[in-house]
Amino acid sequence: MSPLIALQEHHVPQATELTVQSERAFQKQPHIFLNSKTKTKSARPGKGGRRWYKDVGLGFRTPKTAIEGSYIDMRRRNVRATGQRGKEEMGKHYNISMEMGLLTLDQTDKKCPFTGLVSIRGRILTGTVVSTKMHRTVIIRREYLHYIPKYSRYEKRHKNLAAHVSPAFRVEEGDQVTVGQCRPLSKTVRFNVLRVLPRTGKAVKQFSKF
Repeated sequence: MSPLIALQEHHVPQATELTVQSERAFQKQPHIFLNSKTKTKSARPGKGGRRWYKDVGLGFRTPKTAIEGSYIDMRRRNVRATGQRGKEEMGKHYNISMEMGLLTLDQTDKKCPFTGLVSIRGRILTGTVVSTKMHRTVIIRREYLHYIPKYSRYEKRHKNLAAHVSPAFRVEEGDQVTVGQCRPLSKTVRFNVLRVLPRTGKAVKQFSKF
């Protein structure tokens, strides 16, 4: 067998590097000094390492992905999610990579409530995710009943709310999320996702009050 045929048979496709961030400069947290000459802190992320994170308070726990994530770069192999089987392969790859430490779902995010410079204060709201099309921003639907005194009846109403979602969370449509108010992050975003409760069962279009 010729060496060329052997190389073609054992050819392995190279991993595709997908970078979500657009910055070309080196990304680092402003609280971490990377040029320490002593070995007081290890290079590993997480508690005891070169990674700064905080507790937002109010009983919300800091996700493990925010503590042990890199928030610097992301490398993953290209998996095409075509059909149900492709989606299962994508989900399987995410889980395996997260367990083996081969994939970091995080990027440098200054708006993250756990690793960024954002304080949570004010209102704490809960709603259902209806759109995840924007980059690190989700649309939350909050339904309520409005009383009409003339007819002594209630009518259905809803409000849509834009909230920033940290790379530490994996949010899909139909999930129940808890958001906290923070400083204005953009023209329309004034809330940050603090907790995600994945939806159970099939998503049915109905009014959640009943």
